[in-house]
Amino acid sequence: MRKRMLTRLMITSLFLLGNIGLYAQNYQLHSVFLYSFTRYVQWPDEMNQGDFEILVLGESPIMPELKKMADLKKVGERSIKVYPIRSASEIRKCNILYVPADKSDQLADILAKIGSNSILVVTERDGLGAKGSGINFINREGKLAFEMNQAALTKQRLKASTELTRLAIVI
Repeated sequence: MRKRMLTRLMITSLFLLGNIGLYAQNYQLHSVFLYSFTRYVQWPDEMNQGDFEILVLGESPIMPELKKMADLKKVGERSIKVYPIRSASEIRKCNILYVPADKSDQLADILAKIGSNSILVVTERDGLGAKGSGINFINREGKLAFEMNQAALTKQRLKASTELTRLAIVI
């Protein structure tokens, strides 16, 4: 019971940080959200082996923040590794694929390449949640928020916790 309350308090506190209104510049906050997703999204057993890998498409200001987070945190007992990739053709087995706004036009190719592999696709441009990314960061009234596409998560065989679902804009 106490653990559940602490978990709810932590998640609520974390997502309330999104209300600070620094959406465009605050990739540190994006990385905090991404780390939370690692804890509240369940991957199939075969994706829980080795390092927890995050791929970032293109050059993005989130990269240094993710590397800092990876140096300090783990997903369970697994080390977090962050790798840049230049194009959708370089997508390989990973847990999370981060697609920055300037690469959004490649989403259809990315989703085709991934197929039904258990990769959480995270984007950051309005409308991409509805187009198939699992989680999409958006600016809502000047504040950082996120959409969650349940159909996309199901296709990738990913399960979001009820706590995460309650905080998301479910589409």
